[in-house]
Amino acid sequence: MATAPGSGRGAGECHRFAGLSAVRETLGESRTTDESQHVTATDRSIELVTAAAQAAADRLAHDIIAYDVSDVLSITDAFLLASAPNDRQVKSIVDEIEERLNKDLGAKPVRREGDRDARWILLDYVDIVVHVQHSEERVFYALERLWKDCPELPLPEDAVKTRGKAEEHARLSGADGTDGELS
Repeated sequence: MATAPGSGRGAGECHRFAGLSAVRETLGESRTTDESQHVTATDRSIELVTAAAQAAADRLAHDIIAYDVSDVLSITDAFLLASAPNDRQVKSIVDEIEERLNKDLGAKPVRREGDRDARWILLDYVDIVVHVQHSEERVFYALERLWKDCPELPLPEDAVKTRGKAEEHARLSGADGTDGELS
């Protein structure tokens, strides 16, 4: 199993708010509109997330989601998460994000980790951190669970449409006996 890149400081500080979330779930309450829309990420971060999410969607990434972590982390404003059913597609998604952000917004990552195995590749743009994971790593590490209490950032429609694609892909590959290499 791959080691989680960037698993140092801050890898789950929103988790400290999980108690409140558990209480809400137990009581059957949900977040108010004001709570879920309290975004403090910079305009530049939101611009980077939007472009990266669109690039990931264009390369058929699954389950794209972004969180505003600026209130709980001083090292970055936002996390973008995406996944793919195979290593080759993980690399393709990351390459497209990197190319698009450089070409359209002049942004280059200060760090890129995980290329060797292509199971979890991290692009650190300082303002945002992009995580593209193989679907198995996505399930195992469950980053959404750690950051679910942070505000979700709005994404382009193409990115939103990717929600549930990993589950759909797994169901279809299990039904026809393929190994998940085609998407």
